[in-house]
Amino acid sequence: MTEPTRFEGTKSYIATDDLKVAVNAAVTLRRPLLVKGEPGTGKTVLAHEIAKAIDAPLIEWNVKSTTKAQQGLYEYDAVARLRDGQLGDERVHDISNYIKKGKLWEAFTAEQLPVLLIDEIDKADIEFPNDLLQELDRMSFDVYETHERIEAKERPIVVITSNNEKELPDAFLRRCFFHYIKFPDTETMRDIIEVHFPGIQKSLVTKAMEIFYEIRDVPGLKKKPSTSELLDWLKLLLNEDMPLDVLQDANPNAAIPPLHGALLKNEQDVMMFERLAFMARRQS
Repeated sequence: MTEPTRFEGTKSYIATDDLKVAVNAAVTLRRPLLVKGEPGTGKTVLAHEIAKAIDAPLIEWNVKSTTKAQQGLYEYDAVARLRDGQLGDERVHDISNYIKKGKLWEAFTAEQLPVLLIDEIDKADIEFPNDLLQELDRMSFDVYETHERIEAKERPIVVITSNNEKELPDAFLRRCFFHYIKFPDTETMRDIIEVHFPGIQKSLVTKAMEIFYEIRDVPGLKKKPSTSELLDWLKLLLNEDMPLDVLQDANPNAAIPPLHGALLKNEQDVMMFERLAFMARRQS
Protein backbone atom coordinates (compact mmCIF):
# COMPACT_ATOMS: atom_id res chain seq x y z
CA MET A 1 0.00 0.00 0.00
CA THR A 2 1.48 3.33 -1.05
CA GLU A 3 1.75 5.73 1.87
CA PRO A 4 0.78 9.28 0.79
CA THR A 5 2.54 12.41 1.93
CA ARG A 6 1.61 13.55 5.44
CA PHE A 7 -0.92 16.36 5.58
CA GLU A 8 0.47 19.57 7.05
CA GLY A 9 -2.09 22.03 5.74
CA THR A 10 -1.57 24.11 2.59
CA LYS A 11 -0.79 27.70 1.73
CA SER A 12 -4.50 28.39 1.31
CA TYR A 13 -5.79 26.31 4.25
CA ILE A 14 -4.78 26.87 7.87
CA ALA A 15 -4.99 23.52 9.68
CA THR A 16 -4.69 23.37 13.46
CA ASP A 17 -2.38 20.77 15.00
CA ASP A 18 -5.26 18.58 16.16
CA LEU A 19 -6.79 18.61 12.67
CA LYS A 20 -3.46 17.56 11.11
CA VAL A 21 -3.23 14.70 13.62
CA ALA A 22 -6.78 13.57 12.78
CA VAL A 23 -6.22 13.65 9.01
CA ASN A 24 -2.94 11.74 9.19
CA ALA A 25 -4.39 9.19 11.62
CA ALA A 26 -7.35 8.53 9.30
CA VAL A 27 -5.00 8.20 6.31
CA THR A 28 -2.73 5.78 8.19
CA LEU A 29 -5.66 3.64 9.37
CA ARG A 30 -7.44 4.08 6.05
CA ARG A 31 -10.65 4.63 7.94
CA PRO A 32 -13.15 7.26 6.74
CA LEU A 33 -12.49 10.63 8.39
CA LEU A 34 -15.80 11.92 9.74
CA VAL A 35 -15.60 15.69 10.12
CA LYS A 36 -18.19 17.71 12.02
CA GLY A 37 -18.30 21.39 12.92
CA GLU A 38 -20.26 24.59 12.47
CA PRO A 39 -21.17 25.52 8.88
CA GLY A 40 -18.37 27.61 7.40
CA THR A 41 -15.53 26.03 9.39
CA GLY A 42 -13.94 24.48 6.29
CA LYS A 43 -15.17 20.88 6.44
CA THR A 44 -15.80 20.49 2.71
CA VAL A 45 -12.74 22.51 1.73
CA LEU A 46 -10.62 20.19 3.88
CA ALA A 47 -11.10 17.31 1.42
CA HIS A 48 -10.06 19.58 -1.46
CA GLU A 49 -6.94 20.64 0.44
CA ILE A 50 -6.00 17.08 1.41
CA ALA A 51 -6.21 16.09 -2.26
CA LYS A 52 -4.11 19.10 -3.21
CA ALA A 53 -1.52 18.45 -0.49
CA ILE A 54 -0.95 14.79 -1.40
CA ASP A 55 -1.41 15.36 -5.15
CA ALA A 56 -4.41 13.04 -5.41
CA PRO A 57 -7.54 13.26 -7.57
CA LEU A 58 -10.69 14.36 -5.73
CA ILE A 59 -14.00 12.55 -6.24
CA GLU A 60 -16.99 14.43 -4.79
CA TRP A 61 -20.30 12.90 -3.80
CA ASN A 62 -22.65 15.69 -2.72
CA VAL A 63 -25.41 14.11 -0.67
CA LYS A 64 -28.98 15.45 -0.85
CA SER A 65 -32.19 14.56 0.99
CA THR A 66 -33.17 12.26 -1.90
CA THR A 67 -29.78 10.54 -2.27
CA LYS A 68 -29.72 6.75 -1.85
CA ALA A 69 -26.64 4.70 -0.99
CA GLN A 70 -27.11 2.58 -4.12
CA GLN A 71 -26.42 5.66 -6.25
CA GLY A 72 -22.89 5.72 -4.87
CA LEU A 73 -22.32 2.21 -6.21
CA TYR A 74 -24.14 2.20 -9.54
CA GLU A 75 -27.56 2.71 -11.13
CA TYR A 76 -29.19 0.41 -13.67
CA ASP A 77 -31.40 2.21 -16.20
CA ALA A 78 -33.98 -0.46 -17.01
CA VAL A 79 -36.32 2.08 -18.62
CA ALA A 80 -33.70 3.11 -21.19
CA ARG A 81 -32.97 -0.54 -21.99
CA LEU A 82 -36.67 -1.29 -22.50
CA ARG A 83 -37.03 1.74 -24.77
CA ASP A 84 -33.98 0.76 -26.84
CA GLY A 85 -35.32 -2.80 -27.07
CA GLN A 86 -38.59 -1.53 -28.50
CA LEU A 87 -36.62 0.52 -31.03
CA GLY A 88 -34.46 -2.45 -32.02
CA ASP A 89 -31.23 -0.88 -30.79
CA GLU A 90 -28.30 -3.32 -30.75
CA ARG A 91 -27.07 -1.84 -27.45
CA VAL A 92 -29.69 -3.83 -25.53
CA HIS A 93 -27.66 -7.02 -25.91
CA ASP A 94 -24.97 -5.64 -23.60
CA ILE A 95 -26.50 -4.78 -20.23
CA SER A 96 -23.38 -2.86 -19.19
CA ASN A 97 -24.49 -0.08 -21.55
CA TYR A 98 -27.21 0.72 -19.02
CA ILE A 99 -25.07 0.68 -15.89
CA LYS A 100 -24.10 4.13 -14.60
CA LYS A 101 -21.06 4.11 -12.32
CA GLY A 102 -21.41 5.80 -8.94
CA LYS A 103 -18.82 7.77 -6.98
CA LEU A 104 -17.70 4.74 -4.92
CA TRP A 105 -17.18 2.76 -8.12
CA GLU A 106 -15.07 5.63 -9.49
CA ALA A 107 -13.02 5.78 -6.27
CA PHE A 108 -12.51 2.00 -6.10
CA THR A 109 -11.26 1.76 -9.69
CA ALA A 110 -9.28 5.00 -9.93
CA GLU A 111 -5.79 4.47 -11.35
CA GLN A 112 -4.31 6.87 -8.78
CA LEU A 113 -5.17 6.79 -5.07
CA PRO A 114 -8.07 9.27 -4.78
CA VAL A 115 -9.66 11.33 -2.02
CA LEU A 116 -13.38 10.55 -1.89
CA LEU A 117 -15.54 13.29 -0.35
CA ILE A 118 -18.99 12.25 0.88
CA ASP A 119 -20.34 15.69 1.65
CA GLU A 120 -23.13 16.38 4.19
CA ILE A 121 -24.02 12.75 4.85
CA ASP A 122 -26.60 13.81 7.45
CA LYS A 123 -28.81 15.35 4.75
CA ALA A 124 -29.87 11.91 3.53
CA ASP A 125 -32.28 9.42 5.06
CA ILE A 126 -31.22 7.95 8.43
CA GLU A 127 -30.62 4.56 6.75
CA PHE A 128 -28.15 6.03 4.27
CA PRO A 129 -25.01 5.62 6.46
CA ASN A 130 -26.01 2.06 7.44
CA ASP A 131 -26.49 1.14 3.79
CA LEU A 132 -22.86 2.09 3.10
CA LEU A 133 -21.34 0.15 6.00
CA GLN A 134 -20.48 -3.04 4.16
CA GLU A 135 -19.07 -1.32 1.09
CA LEU A 136 -16.88 1.05 3.10
CA ASP A 137 -15.70 -1.85 5.27
CA ARG A 138 -14.92 -4.34 2.53
CA MET A 139 -14.13 -1.79 -0.17
CA SER A 140 -16.00 -3.95 -2.64
CA PHE A 141 -19.52 -4.55 -3.97
CA ASP A 142 -21.32 -6.72 -6.50
CA VAL A 143 -23.01 -5.58 -9.70
CA TYR A 144 -25.82 -8.09 -9.85
CA GLU A 145 -26.92 -7.27 -13.41
CA THR A 146 -23.48 -8.07 -14.89
CA HIS A 147 -22.35 -10.62 -12.25
CA GLU A 148 -19.10 -8.78 -11.57
CA ARG A 149 -17.44 -7.72 -8.35
CA ILE A 150 -15.91 -4.24 -8.07
CA GLU A 151 -13.01 -4.21 -5.62
CA ALA A 152 -10.75 -1.36 -4.62
CA LYS A 153 -7.13 -1.90 -5.63
CA GLU A 154 -6.21 0.35 -2.71
CA ARG A 155 -8.45 1.79 0.00
CA PRO A 156 -9.23 5.40 -1.03
CA ILE A 157 -8.90 8.24 1.46
CA VAL A 158 -12.49 8.95 2.48
CA VAL A 159 -13.60 12.25 4.02
CA ILE A 160 -17.21 12.43 5.27
CA THR A 161 -18.72 15.71 6.45
CA SER A 162 -21.74 16.26 8.67
CA ASN A 163 -23.53 19.36 9.95
CA ASN A 164 -25.13 17.41 12.79
CA GLU A 165 -28.62 17.70 11.28
CA LYS A 166 -29.21 14.04 12.20
CA GLU A 167 -27.60 11.59 14.61
CA LEU A 168 -25.48 9.05 12.77
CA PRO A 169 -25.81 5.35 13.67
CA ASP A 170 -23.34 3.92 16.20
CA ALA A 171 -22.31 1.12 13.84
CA PHE A 172 -21.32 3.74 11.26
CA LEU A 173 -19.46 5.89 13.80
CA ARG A 174 -17.40 2.89 14.96
CA ARG A 175 -15.94 2.56 11.48
CA CYS A 176 -14.84 6.20 11.24
CA PHE A 177 -12.06 8.32 12.68
CA PHE A 178 -13.89 11.32 14.13
CA HIS A 179 -12.82 14.96 14.33
CA TYR A 180 -14.81 18.03 15.35
CA ILE A 181 -13.46 21.25 13.85
CA LYS A 182 -13.69 23.81 16.61
CA PHE A 183 -14.52 27.37 15.71
CA PRO A 184 -11.20 29.18 15.15
CA ASP A 185 -9.77 31.15 18.06
CA THR A 186 -8.55 34.69 17.42
CA GLU A 187 -4.97 33.66 16.67
CA THR A 188 -6.01 31.03 14.13
CA MET A 189 -8.54 33.44 12.63
CA ARG A 190 -5.80 36.04 12.11
CA ASP A 191 -3.76 33.43 10.22
CA ILE A 192 -6.79 32.53 8.07
CA ILE A 193 -7.42 36.21 7.27
CA GLU A 194 -3.75 36.75 6.38
CA VAL A 195 -3.93 33.85 3.90
CA HIS A 196 -6.95 35.40 2.16
CA PHE A 197 -5.88 39.06 2.48
CA PRO A 198 -2.07 39.24 2.56
CA GLY A 199 -0.79 42.45 4.13
CA ILE A 200 -4.23 43.62 5.28
CA GLN A 201 -4.18 46.51 7.77
CA LYS A 202 -3.81 44.96 11.24
CA SER A 203 -5.90 47.61 12.99
CA LEU A 204 -8.79 46.91 10.60
CA VAL A 205 -8.51 43.16 11.25
CA THR A 206 -8.38 43.70 15.02
CA LYS A 207 -11.51 45.85 15.08
CA ALA A 208 -13.41 43.71 12.58
CA MET A 209 -12.62 40.57 14.57
CA GLU A 210 -13.66 42.28 17.80
CA ILE A 211 -17.07 43.12 16.30
CA PHE A 212 -17.37 39.66 14.71
CA TYR A 213 -16.73 37.73 17.94
CA GLU A 214 -19.00 40.09 19.91
CA ILE A 215 -21.79 39.36 17.43
CA ARG A 216 -21.22 35.61 17.83
CA ASP A 217 -21.50 36.03 21.62
CA VAL A 218 -24.87 37.81 21.52
CA PRO A 219 -27.40 35.56 23.34
CA GLY A 220 -30.34 34.33 21.29
CA LEU A 221 -28.68 34.70 17.88
CA LYS A 222 -30.40 32.29 15.50
CA LYS A 223 -27.41 31.90 13.15
CA LYS A 224 -23.94 32.80 14.31
CA PRO A 225 -21.75 34.23 11.52
CA SER A 226 -19.09 31.80 10.31
CA THR A 227 -15.49 32.13 9.14
CA SER A 228 -16.54 32.35 5.49
CA GLU A 229 -18.95 35.18 6.36
CA LEU A 230 -16.22 37.09 8.19
CA LEU A 231 -14.05 36.81 5.08
CA ASP A 232 -16.92 38.06 2.91
CA TRP A 233 -17.44 40.99 5.29
CA LEU A 234 -13.75 41.93 5.23
CA LYS A 235 -13.77 41.77 1.44
CA LEU A 236 -16.69 44.19 1.34
CA LEU A 237 -15.07 46.53 3.87
CA LEU A 238 -11.92 46.63 1.75
CA ASN A 239 -13.88 47.03 -1.49
CA GLU A 240 -15.94 49.90 -0.06
CA ASP A 241 -12.77 51.40 1.42
CA MET A 242 -14.57 51.65 4.74
CA PRO A 243 -12.78 54.12 7.08
CA LEU A 244 -11.53 52.50 10.27
CA ASP A 245 -13.32 55.05 12.43
CA VAL A 246 -16.67 53.78 11.08
CA LEU A 247 -15.84 50.39 12.55
CA GLN A 248 -14.45 51.87 15.75
CA ASP A 249 -17.75 53.63 16.32
CA ALA A 250 -19.72 50.44 15.59
CA ASN A 251 -20.62 48.72 18.83
CA PRO A 252 -22.74 45.60 18.18
CA ASN A 253 -24.61 46.29 21.42
CA ALA A 254 -25.53 49.81 20.29
CA ALA A 255 -25.71 49.68 16.49
CA ILE A 256 -25.90 47.30 13.57
CA PRO A 257 -22.43 46.88 11.99
CA PRO A 258 -21.89 48.38 8.52
CA LEU A 259 -22.62 46.00 5.64
CA HIS A 260 -24.22 43.66 8.17
CA GLY A 261 -25.88 41.61 5.43
CA ALA A 262 -22.63 39.67 5.12
CA LEU A 263 -22.83 38.61 8.78
CA LEU A 264 -26.52 38.46 9.71
CA LYS A 265 -28.44 36.09 7.47
CA ASN A 266 -32.02 36.17 8.69
CA GLU A 267 -34.58 38.80 9.64
CA GLN A 268 -34.90 37.63 13.27
CA ASP A 269 -31.24 38.38 13.97
CA VAL A 270 -31.38 41.75 12.18
CA MET A 271 -34.50 42.73 14.15
CA MET A 272 -32.84 41.65 17.39
CA PHE A 273 -29.84 43.89 16.68
CA GLU A 274 -32.17 46.77 15.80
CA ARG A 275 -33.92 46.32 19.17
CA LEU A 276 -30.55 46.22 20.98
CA ALA A 277 -29.48 49.41 19.21
CA PHE A 278 -32.78 51.13 20.08
CA MET A 279 -32.51 50.14 23.75
CA ALA A 280 -28.85 51.27 23.88
CA ARG A 281 -29.79 54.68 22.42
CA ARG A 282 -32.60 55.12 24.99
CA GLN A 283 -30.27 54.27 27.85
CA SER A 284 -27.68 56.78 26.62
